[in-house]
Amino acid sequence: MEMPSKKLRVGRRSLPGQIYHITTSTEGRRPLFRDFTHARIAVAELRRLHEQNVIDSLAWVLMPDHLHWLFQLRGPIPLSTVVKVFKGRSARQLGMQTSIDGVVWQAGFHDHGLRRDEDLLKVARYIVSNPLRAGLVEQIGDYPFWDAHWL
Repeated sequence: MEMPSKKLRVGRRSLPGQIYHITTSTEGRRPLFRDFTHARIAVAELRRLHEQNVIDSLAWVLMPDHLHWLFQLRGPIPLSTVVKVFKGRSARQLGMQTSIDGVVWQAGFHDHGLRRDEDLLKVARYIVSNPLRAGLVEQIGDYPFWDAHWL
């Protein structure tokens, strides 16, 4: 039987300048990011890739057990490497700074390269409204782990 992460890679393309919506989950969907400290560590690593000019982070929300992230690749570093670096750095920092032991993220991720005719703002709103749909908050402003350029 083929591993699910390999299925996710079928047809994946990585293009500089392309905007991607990626979703990745914690191992076993553990709600690791319910903890404020754990979430801040992961968010710091997400922002670090933006600050290093690897990506232009457009919108994201870190849910208790998964991440939705909308970004544009800025250069030659492939999409899979960007996600791998984020997962590796965040897992390493979580292991060093907290009592989390073992695997943090599931293998693989889901990606969607946005087409030119897709409404970027609509996708960003979908991403940041995840805590509302999950019933975690009544207003998006009450949820601490999200950001978007336009909202």
